Amino acid sequence: MNIGIILDAACATLALGALIAAFVTLRSVRRWRGQCAALESSLAALRRETELIASISVRTGRRVQRVASEFSGVSERVELFEARAAAGTPALDQAIELARRGVRPDRLEQQFGLSQGEADLVSRLHGGSARRAKLN
Repeated sequence: MNIGIILDAACATLALGALIAAFVTLRSVRRWRGQCAALESSLAALRRETELIASISVRTGRRVQRVASEFSGVSERVELFEARAAAGTPALDQAIELARRGVRPDRLEQQFGLSQGEADLVSRLHGGSARRAKLN
């Protein structure tokens, strides 16, 4: 064998190996690019979801503050009502009795210190129209 043939065969083998390595590297790079693109897409979706959750959290916080401010006086009214009941003033029973006689909720508010919602509730549950609806 001639040394030239051996060198040509070695060069051809080396060139083929380099081509195979380049092809494998190219496929690997394409696969990594695809995975990076998928991760970037997932990251963008995660950012949008995080912003949505933050927005919901802010709105929920505002609602909680609004509810807390709306019902801040409830405990005071309950204490007042309990104090009246403990003092022997059957205010609620009297309010129910007056509602049965047809007294309007605004008068129940004034006379017994009920809130508008409480007076409306007593009037609806025990008022003249509620009794007529039960009879029909």
